[in-house]
Amino acid sequence: MRELCGLLGYSTQAYYQYLKATERRSFGQEELVQQVLAYRREQPRIGTRKLFSLLQPAIGRDAFFVLLRESGLLVRQKRRHARTTFSYHRFRKYPDLVKEMVIDRPGQLWVSDITYIRMGEGFAYLSLVTDAYSRKVIGFSMSHDLSTDNCLQALKMALKQREGNHPLVHHSDRGIQYCSGAYTELLKQNGISISMTQSGNPRDNAIAERVNGILKMELLQERYADISSARQSIRQAVIIYNTLRPHSSLDMMTPEQAHRLTGPIKRRWQNYYPVKQQYADVV
Repeated sequence: MRELCGLLGYSTQAYYQYLKATERRSFGQEELVQQVLAYRREQPRIGTRKLFSLLQPAIGRDAFFVLLRESGLLVRQKRRHARTTFSYHRFRKYPDLVKEMVIDRPGQLWVSDITYIRMGEGFAYLSLVTDAYSRKVIGFSMSHDLSTDNCLQALKMALKQREGNHPLVHHSDRGIQYCSGAYTELLKQNGISISMTQSGNPRDNAIAERVNGILKMELLQERYADISSARQSIRQAVIIYNTLRPHSSLDMMTPEQAHRLTGPIKRRWQNYYPVKQQYADVV
């Protein structure tokens, strides 16, 4: 070994130091992979950037991405599409109140939306109400159909968590559920202003769409056998989302942490869409 090292211009001490460093590096990488797997047990599709912020490993971001790629732990995005909005109806459609709105506290703007969950051979529908400032899910309900009652149940859950009587705006798409007399009347009874998107562009209700995507892509299964197991899974997913998952749009805080704050929150993501005066960009 001494002769071989001498031929290559190295000392035997340097060779053995290299072996030890390689072993330490391999051990550290394996430990890091196990930490990632521990997070993925509760949040199966949490992204690599979120994991990098949570774990703060000794290696750089690019090396972390390479390690997860080589370990088969990068998350691939799923394609999804199902129609949940039906805006051709007789009910009144309200104007958009949030285009130039600056959100600086919780309880200032709620956003609502409906998404689908795959069930056996069909679908169930999840209605969500989210606080736009903190991204916290404050109301949710699930049903076999796209009934107004499902949205009402989510709204009633959110109302139970409302604190104080500060001005509040409720923003949604122009679906029949949100324009219905029962839904708008409940908002008016609680002194909540009504705002709606003016087009079918998902960015007009970007925060609600984003929350839908996180729950479905990261925390829920692709398909459920029955609605009972789906409801149980959704309750657990909302708890994990609110209390454990950091957001780059919240300075890597969880929604629960951000919900206790007021004032501007630093965001750690870049908007790649053309700059427009839309409430998602203002926030």
